[in-house]
Amino acid sequence: MSLIQVSNLTFSYEGSYDDIFSDASFQIDTAWRLGFCGRNGRGKTTFLKLLMGEHEYRGTITASVLFDYFPFQVADRALDTMQILSAIAPDAPAWQIQKEISKLAISEDALYRPFESLSNGEQTKSLLAGLFLRSNHFLLIDEPTNHLDLAARETVARYLGSKSGFILVSHDRAFLDACVDHILSINKANIEVMKGNFTTWWEQKKLKDAYELAQNEQLGQEIGRLQEAAGRAVRWADKAEGRKIGFDPRKTEKSAGRRPYEAAKSAKLMKRAKNVEKRRQDAIDEKSKLLKNVETPDDLKIIPLAHHASRLIIFEDLSIRYGCREIITGLCFSLQQGDRMALRGGNGSGKSSLLKLICGEDIPHSGQMNIASKLVISYVPQDASFLSGDLKGYARDMQIDETLLKSILRKLDFSRTQFDKDMGDFSAGQKKKVLLAGSLLTQAHVYIWDEPLNYIDVLSRIQIEELIMKYRPTLLFAEHDRAFCENVATRVIDL
Repeated sequence: MSLIQVSNLTFSYEGSYDDIFSDASFQIDTAWRLGFCGRNGRGKTTFLKLLMGEHEYRGTITASVLFDYFPFQVADRALDTMQILSAIAPDAPAWQIQKEISKLAISEDALYRPFESLSNGEQTKSLLAGLFLRSNHFLLIDEPTNHLDLAARETVARYLGSKSGFILVSHDRAFLDACVDHILSINKANIEVMKGNFTTWWEQKKLKDAYELAQNEQLGQEIGRLQEAAGRAVRWADKAEGRKIGFDPRKTEKSAGRRPYEAAKSAKLMKRAKNVEKRRQDAIDEKSKLLKNVETPDDLKIIPLAHHASRLIIFEDLSIRYGCREIITGLCFSLQQGDRMALRGGNGSGKSSLLKLICGEDIPHSGQMNIASKLVISYVPQDASFLSGDLKGYARDMQIDETLLKSILRKLDFSRTQFDKDMGDFSAGQKKKVLLAGSLLTQAHVYIWDEPLNYIDVLSRIQIEELIMKYRPTLLFAEHDRAFCENVATRVIDL
């Protein structure tokens, strides 16, 4: 057991006026299974790269372990998987490598096939196994679930839960809950470390936010009362001071002790005014410490169209071919207006092909597909890497309002400085948010989303869930986030 100590870390990218990190200090135990959370663009991947020494920074990072980064870059993907894993972990004998990959439900024969012939999920799991075989290494795992189906996510979660010594960036709540014991969160104003899984952290955050919001409201009312009291106290003190100075006992009263009495009264009222003002300033100071980390995103909005037909899409004995192989055979189902239907299945089971077929792409198939007349579909593809150019051009091409597009992106935690950048420079999560924002602004009868949550942060996922549950659009989607599917779907089709 040792510590990774971060002290006074400050970093910004060249040409940027905004710091990603500013004077951040915290420590991490190398025995922890650490989940790393935060909104897209807050610096999670940047921090991992700072640990890897890829950027210059101010402050200090000290550690007695070596860091490995995942996704791991394989130089020659034509080599057999065993050769690649032996190069990653040269001290591990073949039997140990075989044992390690068996924990991840990878067949032994995969070791003796070219790495490039493995599925994306098999590649992910193989590389994780090889990296964990290295001794005195601390693994930085950056969003490993993007190429994993639901079953593979559960397998990898169990595997990671049996390990120690890693930071895991993931936005999948169920995945984090299954395998981490601490949370490192990049908040709006600071970085905090907490014991527990994602659900523990999220519940604590909601409680803290609710407490701060209540305190803020109470202090606001108190400051208002003190403001009025301070005004009264000042007026009274000024009046008393005037009576002390302008008082003539020969004309109004013959008591010789009257002037000292007025002076004492004036001093007492001045002291009261100062005390009230101090209490008001203390309340203002206390209020200023609140709400800095409260996430208060505005609600998203969608305006689905109503269709005259109740059944919008009907499949009868549908089969889809990929090359010479049928990946879907004899599929029968109908999408009813108001359904929120999840397509469930492993990678390669045909989910994306089915969605593309509905959207009009030329996908080889047989059987019957009936789509209601004049059905308007809004489609979010799985891949967002094609996005480039500015948001103005994207809004024009999509025939949506540029101002409304930027408004939705602001609600999804885009900064205004992002609006001036080329979309090609956006992070993967930010690109996916652009596609989702475009879909939300499109009035449609059916919303078809292919893995819409890839790379998108947890808080935005929760926003999207709340949107769907509020407006209840007709939705057909493929998604491997178990929590999202359980919360949103009214029907599930297993492929």
